[in-house]
Amino acid sequence: MIAPLAKLIDWSALQMAYVVAPLRHAPESKWRLAEALEFLNGPDFFPAASDPARIEFDGPRHFRFPTPRPCEVEENNIVYGRLYRCAERWQERPVIILLDGNPAIGYHSGFPLIARRFNWAAFNVALLVAPYQLERRPRRPIEENCLEFARAMAQYVAEIRTLTGWLLDEGCPSVALLGFSFGGWLAGLTACCDARIAAAVMTVPGVCMRYYQPVVWRRAREALQALRPAHEAMDTTRLNLTLSTPAIPKENILLIVGVHDLFAKGQPYEELWQKWQQPEIWRLPHGHVSAQLRLGLMGRVLPWLAPRLEAGRKNNA
Repeated sequence: MIAPLAKLIDWSALQMAYVVAPLRHAPESKWRLAEALEFLNGPDFFPAASDPARIEFDGPRHFRFPTPRPCEVEENNIVYGRLYRCAERWQERPVIILLDGNPAIGYHSGFPLIARRFNWAAFNVALLVAPYQLERRPRRPIEENCLEFARAMAQYVAEIRTLTGWLLDEGCPSVALLGFSFGGWLAGLTACCDARIAAAVMTVPGVCMRYYQPVVWRRAREALQALRPAHEAMDTTRLNLTLSTPAIPKENILLIVGVHDLFAKGQPYEELWQKWQQPEIWRLPHGHVSAQLRLGLMGRVLPWLAPRLEAGRKNNA
């Protein structure tokens, strides 16, 4: 895709995002930054242990389970998802967990199509609803601050890990993560704390808190500017992927970035690539949105994933 068109798509989507979900200025006294930093730097952010999920199915595909990290928001304490099984003996086949962006726009649109394509290739696919998204969105407004963001990130990683544990206990030989945007960030965080992950594909992922986005709305720009000190402080923690070390081999990590990406402008992709010992990276001539919509991308990702999932199957046999 030509650069001007890719950037125009990203720029338009950015402006619309801040119309749908306007960013409000919060005084520093309400950031709860010190508490967030203590939590992020402590042992509770990524616990060593992770128990399998207690899955309950509502029909052949839809499932739910209680979150391993409950919070005060009742609606957010139940995790929802879908399991697209292979046609026969699904428990003998590997699983790919798809992780959506924020907001979750793929769960009801593109992800079911990707799941069916992967099913045809004899791989199971699981979808997860992230904290505070879709069915988990609270009925009443909640206070947004640094501590709640850190807790939500830890909650999502814990939910990915507990689902992984259930799938492996069911007999599935290996589990891979395929994340887009925010989901790519979570795939990276999970790969840094759980060696059971067979492979991680991070598509136009978040890497850290700091970023620059060309937003025309004055209030949004001022709110982002005011939050910059908090973002810089949180980037000194394990939320920043460049400060973390993967628990899986670099050969099992794939970075997919868009060279015209306006959403992730300033994200240190090249620094991450170097710090993670130069795993495979695809630098696509696309933006943030157009990279995710690129026809044929999953057709390239699947052949990359397949041998790594099959290798995990043989190792666990």
